[in-house]
Order: sequence, then structure tokens, then C-alpha cells
Amino acid sequence: MKEGIHFVEMDEESFVKECVDLLKKAQEKGIVMRILGAMAVYIHSGNNARLREIHRMRFGEGVPMFTDLDLMAYSKQMNDIKKFFESLGYKPDRMINILFPGKRLIYYHPEGKYHIDVFFNKLEFSHDVPFGDSPGKGRLELSFPAISPTDVVLEKLQIHHINRKDLVDLIVMFLSHELSDRDGDGLINKKYIAKLLADDWGFWYDAKENLEKVKGMASTLVKEGILKEDEAQIVVKKVDELIKAIDEEPKTKNWEKRAKKGTKEKWYREVDEIVR
Repeated sequence: MKEGIHFVEMDEESFVKECVDLLKKAQEKGIVMRILGAMAVYIHSGNNARLREIHRMRFGEGVPMFTDLDLMAYSKQMNDIKKFFESLGYKPDRMINILFPGKRLIYYHPEGKYHIDVFFNKLEFSHDVPFGDSPGKGRLELSFPAISPTDVVLEKLQIHHINRKDLVDLIVMFLSHELSDRDGDGLINKKYIAKLLADDWGFWYDAKENLEKVKGMASTLVKEGILKEDEAQIVVKKVDELIKAIDEEPKTKNWEKRAKKGTKEKWYREVDEIVR
């Protein structure tokens, strides 16, 4: 086991099913929540055995895949979400819920099996990934039960201190999806990604760096015998296609103004993991 990381002590299929069933119950009550992170990657890779085999190597062989359940929701539904989890016996982390008013909630499974992190409207880590603030007007409805493939890619690309597990997640996403100018099942919307980055130099810079690291990780995984050469070539081709779209997208005045300062000024947020 990785030191300092608490893994879910359930088999992955059972955990994913329990989480999806939870979101279905919420949906029946008109509550919009979507899965983030590694589980979103797992869901979007479908039942492809080869992709699952690659994805399981994010922490290393024999290590569980999931550490918790991360969700994105709309702040306009926050009170409904609180009532929903508490009605099912989930226990709120009152300190965290007070520390991050309107931005984040944490709940613990009634039997202590795992905890749930609920984020609202946007991810605010190294960089911002926006989703909107109310049902019917945001990006969460693009996909169920996870955020859209496009937003999964953005969630990973915004990480300044990116590591192996996140690069493996991106490799699985590029292997399992085609690049497009629209959102949809099996599609990564390169146009949306390029447009978002064209207004945020810091996010653009880290995303470009991380895409190069994806190519490097693909090569490493070939050497480790985890990826086949032709799979690595597919990843590199799609990454280069996304980089081309990002490069060709006209940049805003906001981007150009920040670009002049470059890396002389800090271009990302430091993210401190909250001890739970």
C-alpha cells in the first residue's frame, strides 16, 4: 500500500456500482451530481478489459484503484444535497463544511467504508475548471454518471504537480476517446479545451507541459511492458492533435497580457491536500 493514502476497501466493481446507484437516487430527486477523478476515467473506459488493465497500473500492480468518491454539483442545489446525504445516514465533516462554505462538502459513509467529497460549480486547484452553478445551465448534464470526457481531460491537465496516476488516467482517456469539435459519448472536445485555455495563460502553460509529459509517460509504459508500441503511438497522435488545436486557437487579450509576465510570476495555485 502507498504510505499516507487511504484506499477504499471494496472491490472496484462493487464500489463503482454503489456510487452510480447513489447518483441515480439523487437524480430521482432532481439533484444533479457527477463523478470526478479516477472513477470518471474508469466509467468512460467502458467495459474494455485492456483499458482496465492499463488503468489499474496508475498506482502500481496490486494496489486498489480508488481512494474516495469525488463529485461535482451545482451550488444552487447545496441544501438539497445536504438533506440527501444526511437522509441516507452519511455523516458530515462539520469542520470542512464550515471551512469551505459554498465550495465543498465532505460526507462519511454510515459504515465508514469511504468518504465523499462534493465540489460545487468549478474545480479550484492549480487552475479552474468551470461547470456552471445551476441545473440546465452548466456542463454536468453533458454526461451521466461522470463528468464529460472533455472535463475529465481538463481536470487532469490543470494539475501543476502532475504525477504518474494522473498521466495514466490521461493515457486511458486518449486511448478510449476520439478528438472532436463537440462534446458527446466517446468524444473529447478539443475546441472547448482550446478556447478555455486561450483565455488563461497559466492553465495553458501547465496543460501544454502536461501533454508533453503524457507522451513521455506513454514511452515509459512501453518500456515497462504496460503499453504496446501501437497504443503509445495512438496516444501521441491524439495528444499532438490536441496541442495543434490549442496552438491554433486565437488568444484573448487577457491571455496575451499574462503571457508577457510568463513564469517570472507564479502562474498556478499551490494545492495542499486536507488531512482527513
